[in-house]
Amino acid sequence: MSGLPALVVPAIKRHTSTVIVAHGLGDSGAGWMFLAESWRSKHKFEETKFIFPNAPSIPITVNMGMRMPGWYDITDFGDLHNRTDDETGIARSQAVFHNLVADEIKAGIPTERIVLGGFSQGGAMSLLAGVTCPTKLGGIFGLSCYLLLQGKLKEMVPANAPNQKTPIFMGHGDADPLVRVQWGLATADKLRSWGYDVDFNTYPGLPHSAAPKEIDDLEVYLKERIPDLDAGSKA
Repeated sequence: MSGLPALVVPAIKRHTSTVIVAHGLGDSGAGWMFLAESWRSKHKFEETKFIFPNAPSIPITVNMGMRMPGWYDITDFGDLHNRTDDETGIARSQAVFHNLVADEIKAGIPTERIVLGGFSQGGAMSLLAGVTCPTKLGGIFGLSCYLLLQGKLKEMVPANAPNQKTPIFMGHGDADPLVRVQWGLATADKLRSWGYDVDFNTYPGLPHSAAPKEIDDLEVYLKERIPDLDAGSKA
């Protein structure tokens, strides 16, 4: 089962880094292309290739089994510590993201100049796929998201924990009615307790969406993680 082909925004200059951005439930890769388009218009990240993968259309239990793009099924609206995660769907999507990273490495991009991130479901998958990635990433980010497979995730991390020190950026609105900010805070605390470097940012009044200030903060984070290598670049 697979979604539509990923949307790709190629680097303008020499391709030296890649950012993979995963959308949320019911959305598509096209829904997040504004990130690349906005930064391109400001001459930012000109050496960066952006990949916006599309989730497959699957039945979503909490939506009466209706099919929609999703990285995994949501079977209930239980809180962070009392929910049943779709392990099969999560494992399938984990492989998708790990394969995307592997493909970029095969194309010659250093693994430490590949960033994996996303929003909501895509953010949850990015955190899981990021900390379990067999190679060290340049960065991991999750917006308006939460931790999946809490009871098993630590055991899924490779023995050498290559991303233990990879800075993780998290952003969350404090008015989010779908993925409560407390879930995001608890996720950051849990990851920190396992030794991960997490920068959690709260945005006042923001519901389940992204804010301009959040995107600006993400831009700063990415500039630190994957600066353009061309001395004449403006990014």
